[in-house]
This record gives sequence, C-alpha cells and structure tokens, in this order.
Amino acid sequence: MADDLRSRIMKDEAHTNSVMKTMILFSLAMIFFPVFLYFFSKAVIFEGTMGISSQDSSFYSAFVAIGAVHIILGLFLYAAFTEDTSKPTDLKAE
Repeated sequence: MADDLRSRIMKDEAHTNSVMKTMILFSLAMIFFPVFLYFFSKAVIFEGTMGISSQDSSFYSAFVAIGAVHIILGLFLYAAFTEDTSKPTDLKAE
C-alpha cells in the first residue's frame, strides 16, 4: 500500500514538474519573442529592406509583435489541451 501511494505521488510530482516547465517556457516566449520580433522587423525588414519611414515601420512592426503573441498563445492553448490528463487505471478501491 505504501509503495503504491509513493508511486502515485511521484507520478503526480513528475506531471506537476512537466506542467511548470511548459508554463515557464511559454511565459519566456511571450516576453522575449515579441520584443525581439518588434525590433528586428522594424530595423531589418521595414526600415532596412523596404525603406519605410521610422514612424510607419513602428506601426507595422507592432502588428508583427502582436501576431507573435497570438501565435504563442495559440501554441500554449494547444499544448494545454493536448497534454495527457488521464488518470492511471490501476488504482484499486479499498
């Protein structure tokens, strides 16, 4: 009985660690990718390659950053809904 309880607790801890890793990964992505894409698209794509003015390139690169946020959020929701939430079927009622 004690070994069964210990194995269930360890499985729950592993699942919790997995959920925390996923949350931290997506949180960091939500912070860094949109900021990076904003400045990269402003300097390199819109001003450098396309020759758009600074004010207009700020406007367009904001859309790029907002798009990145939406993509990351969609990927997080997909990861959250497809994660394995099934309970072990080997639990016995006592």
